[in-house]
Amino acid sequence: MVVFCGIDWSEQHHDVAIVDVDGRLVARRRVSDDLTGFGELVQLLAEAGDSARAPIPVAIETSRGLLVACLRASGRAVFAINPMAVARYRDRHVVSGKKSDHADAMVLANILRTDLDMHRPLPADSDLARTVAVLARAQQDAVWDRTQAHNKLRSLLREYYPGFLAAFREVRGGIMRPEARAVLAAAPTPARAADLDLDELADLLRSAGRQRGVKAEAQRLRVFFAAQYMRQPALVEQALGRQALALLRALDAACVSAEDLATAAEQAFDQHPDAEIITSFAGLGRLIGARVLGEIGDDRSRFTDAKAIKSYAGSAPVTRASGKSVSVMHRRIKNQRLATAGHHWAFSALTASPGAHAHPDDLIADLDQALTAR
Repeated sequence: MVVFCGIDWSEQHHDVAIVDVDGRLVARRRVSDDLTGFGELVQLLAEAGDSARAPIPVAIETSRGLLVACLRASGRAVFAINPMAVARYRDRHVVSGKKSDHADAMVLANILRTDLDMHRPLPADSDLARTVAVLARAQQDAVWDRTQAHNKLRSLLREYYPGFLAAFREVRGGIMRPEARAVLAAAPTPARAADLDLDELADLLRSAGRQRGVKAEAQRLRVFFAAQYMRQPALVEQALGRQALALLRALDAACVSAEDLATAAEQAFDQHPDAEIITSFAGLGRLIGARVLGEIGDDRSRFTDAKAIKSYAGSAPVTRASGKSVSVMHRRIKNQRLATAGHHWAFSALTASPGAHAHPDDLIADLDQALTAR
């Protein structure tokens, strides 16, 4: 008997529903989110006809977590259905808006029963590719956290410490640089910065890892810190300095996390057999290559053609046609992480590849020629 399984998951328990090809309920159960509950789920599937040669496909609203990992390890096809799609399917059966965990599990099972070919199972990526994905995504999250912490700190410094921002405005990395963070930690207020002499500034720069041009950099910073700027009242300035130190600790942690995770992602990426192929593309280095590999995986059957991966990355436009109206629009629904990696890749390729540099110029020339012909 051909059956399909739907699982409505939550943090504490999961509702399981199994239906046959006619939509009749074969079995239902609520299992706990632990090893015992997973054993009950496996037993329930076995009683419904599950076997190693013909595993029952499972639909669930997430692609992550221990439950999904264990289901994938069992060798069965796991379909991660978007919750918005599930809501649309739910409206086919219940128009009153009624909702329950068991009903959602039934909807998920019926999605596979009626439209199995319209949905893709989770890719069969290798463990190494999934490892690269975990590290690359964590590193990208750390970069986003670092940017957020930087923006908060910079916004605060604009309120009372313009000299510090001016000192590092033209320096690559700005206030995220190690020497900038070391100086700010030692002098969180303009009054304290004005008291720093050249030797103290030089010691701070060396402690941050700077080895060349220490004295010249110390003299440059001393000019900025000794200059006259508008100031807050002394007590308010001290309070803002304490707040800056708190934000600086968050920025320090984000910078360290981003650097450590970047190293780990690159090391894992270097071990993958596809690393050499990916980095052979112009402008694609180890870190961005790790992000690309982490998002597309190494399952060769995942994308049937180039158009599929372009749509997944958001580089393929969306055409909307209705009657005589036709419009081509930018694709908004996409893998945001892969799209971000592609953005960095494209700009890097402009300087690394003459062909990539000439491609936009050729497109602009073709567009100008087409407009002139009109």
